[in-house]
Amino acid sequence: MPPPWPTLPRATYADTFGHATGPDDLVAYLASSYSEHQQAAELRDPDVITILATSDRSLAGYAQVRRYAAPKCVTGQDPVELWRFYVDRPWQGRGLARELLMAALSAASELGGQTVWLSVWEGNARAISFYKKNGFRDAGSHPFWVGTDRQTDRIMVIEASSPDAA
Repeated sequence: MPPPWPTLPRATYADTFGHATGPDDLVAYLASSYSEHQQAAELRDPDVITILATSDRSLAGYAQVRRYAAPKCVTGQDPVELWRFYVDRPWQGRGLARELLMAALSAASELGGQTVWLSVWEGNARAISFYKKNGFRDAGSHPFWVGTDRQTDRIMVIEASSPDAA
């Protein structure tokens, strides 16, 4: 059974980052990262929790947290990754992102996470600002590949029990 959100991640990713990479690299990345087969596998994975934010039976956003090997710059205990975090444009700036983030941090705790880390493109100032406002701190960087295009992502972390956490 395909996931209930076949177009939101692709459309949101392309809308947010499409200007920053070539069209062939973007198409290749979207095909490998957001195919129905890939998303169905993520739903079956016991190390991934998917959270859907809906309104009037339509998808407004979603987040995924997962147990995954953290980069060396993540030094906190029991790290869990906030892997995907998307809010559809009509819902941005309306408080949904904060609610979704709180749910994602709770899900990270369910996976045993004491430290939550994420990777965000260095050119996404709005997202970086949002994460900082909600208690994340910059811990370093690592490469991120969109097709053959090497980009740089900032690694941001928060202790799940931090009073600043969302």
